[in-house]
Amino acid sequence: MIYNNLKIFSQNVWKNSLIINTILETQSHFDIIFIQEPPWSILHMISSSISCKGEVLVGTPYYPNWLTFARTPTNQSDSPRVLAYINIRLSSFCFSLYKDLINHKNILFISFFINNICSYIMNIYSDTSHLALKYLKDTEASINNLLIMTSDFNIRNSLWDSSFSYHSSISNDLIIIADLFNLELSIPIDSVSTRYSDIAGEANSVINLIFLRSRSIKLNNHLIHSDLHLTLDHASLTVSIPIAEENVNSSKLSISKNSKEKIASVNEVTTIIKNLNTCNLMDCDKLEDIVNLLA
Repeated sequence: MIYNNLKIFSQNVWKNSLIINTILETQSHFDIIFIQEPPWSILHMISSSISCKGEVLVGTPYYPNWLTFARTPTNQSDSPRVLAYINIRLSSFCFSLYKDLINHKNILFISFFINNICSYIMNIYSDTSHLALKYLKDTEASINNLLIMTSDFNIRNSLWDSSFSYHSSISNDLIIIADLFNLELSIPIDSVSTRYSDIAGEANSVINLIFLRSRSIKLNNHLIHSDLHLTLDHASLTVSIPIAEENVNSSKLSISKNSKEKIASVNEVTTIIKNLNTCNLMDCDKLEDIVNLLA
């Protein structure tokens, strides 16, 4: 298969395991799923050589069809606030959590390879103290070929929210960081709210944003989906970003049905089975000899 684009889904799940499970089960057509505020809790008990009761396995929902990327916490207060699921069909891209340059519980920095060229994607949760943005500004990391930076930034600003008439100082830090990474703010096709307030008198807002590589042809086409706002206070964002063409073997080798190869293979197996001498199967050893002939 040739990949020209990566389809990306981004959602603040508000520590809701059910929503993550639903996303992973229903959004398999996406290549990458970015999660902000994931649940990080006890999954189940695992066998232990130290305790007969076993040990507690702490983590986030896992699915076999998705590769899970999350920073390993160092203590109970260090649980990651962001994670990513990469569709297993993209495993040949060699996605890897890149902690040498950026290592923060609110930032997920992932590298991958396309035609031997290293590219990066970034998922951020900027809490009300904006620790992630302050960290990125202080590190002054020089990153080339960052394709996307998406997040629940928790910043209201007139630049991206027409219902808000003010400009905040923390927005300047965000723009500086985006410029440093050669990124530009993506404008959604429909300018609607991304966070829904259930407090009387408090307005909905736009705080979930996507930044894409500068001069990208996809800068003005990401979507905001409000269908989850009945159970969550955040909308999901989706975008398809262009990448270099890459051949990906996403299917197993197989023989086409009713082909000459298929017929020949079936005939060969049938002939071998017919020629087996099964007249003297008196014990397990003789049965095993027959099975070995088929191996």
